[in-house]
Amino acid sequence: MNGARKSNTLKLAVIGGDGIGPEVVRAALPAIIDAAAAYGVEVLVTELDWGGDRLLAKGAAMPDDAIGIVRAHDAVLLGAVGHPGLSADVSVWSLVLPLRKALDLYVNLRPVRAWNGVESVVRNAELTDLVVVRENTEGEYTGVGGRVHTGSVHEVATDVAVHSRRAITRVARYAFDLARARGQGVTLVTKSNVSRHGYALWDEVVEELGVAEYGDVPLEKTFVDAMAARLIQRPASLGVLLCSNLFGDILSDGAAPIAGGLGMVPSANLAPDTDSPGVFEPVHGSAPDIAGKGIANPMACVLSGAMLLRANGLDAAASLLEEAVGVAVQTDEGRTPDIGGRSTTASAGETVRAALASAQSRAPRTERLRL
Repeated sequence: MNGARKSNTLKLAVIGGDGIGPEVVRAALPAIIDAAAAYGVEVLVTELDWGGDRLLAKGAAMPDDAIGIVRAHDAVLLGAVGHPGLSADVSVWSLVLPLRKALDLYVNLRPVRAWNGVESVVRNAELTDLVVVRENTEGEYTGVGGRVHTGSVHEVATDVAVHSRRAITRVARYAFDLARARGQGVTLVTKSNVSRHGYALWDEVVEELGVAEYGDVPLEKTFVDAMAARLIQRPASLGVLLCSNLFGDILSDGAAPIAGGLGMVPSANLAPDTDSPGVFEPVHGSAPDIAGKGIANPMACVLSGAMLLRANGLDAAASLLEEAVGVAVQTDEGRTPDIGGRSTTASAGETVRAALASAQSRAPRTERLRL
């Protein structure tokens, strides 16, 4: 959705999912609802029991009419996917990827920024404010491939990476527009020195688009291995990273320590300029080793909620929520063990709500464009 919101309600489908997913959603959702309410919008929540438990009990992670159910909502908030009773690929291919593909959510956004009060293991990370724009429908995640001679010494497995001009063009245009709005440049990340076909196409399409339509937006090209080093050495030098599905997935997770870890990194899956609802989720996964202990960090889920609000025309509410997270993580009550605190998941979520209420009472803020 683009522009100001025209409705005073927001229909939200909530999928807690697996592991710590339900815990972080439970802690984050009240703050998301409060932020929307501060600007006169009521969040209407539909809770969906989709995920690993449902798959084991009923044979499917979501019902046959799942896409229709999702399309009846403005957005989806997803906690995590990854059930300990299932292999990792089954969890992903039974819920996350089918949603992305059916809704054609071709942009995956993963912002990474430094937070005051959250220590980073990366040097010179203080001024970092970057975003990975990841192509979300193709690459190595198409499912094209297979195995032959299974179980024999001659067994062969293939996963075919698919890169099309159409998919590259649309995600590149989004990245250029975002960089222009943020006053930053685009860094294209490929491996075209080895991949002479797929990633060579990325180089060609993005450069052509940059010259034809975005001459005012700086464009640089780099290889993925060089970018991995740069994220550690000079993260503040980066703005908008434009990546394929695989490279965007890896680099955004690799950049998480800049923000304090995966518990501080949100994401959005979008189909810009369409009526498809976006799917918003923290990137930390289901973390079954800490599930049920009440110590999971809810901030990535809260920040995913801020991205959800902004994508649905509630920019001011999103900024308010981000501001509240910034305040909360500077307090003992707002930091869970992964970012150096002793707070519980629930307490950290309540600390955000308190910071939100305090921020509302202050003078209007000057907003800076974020995601």
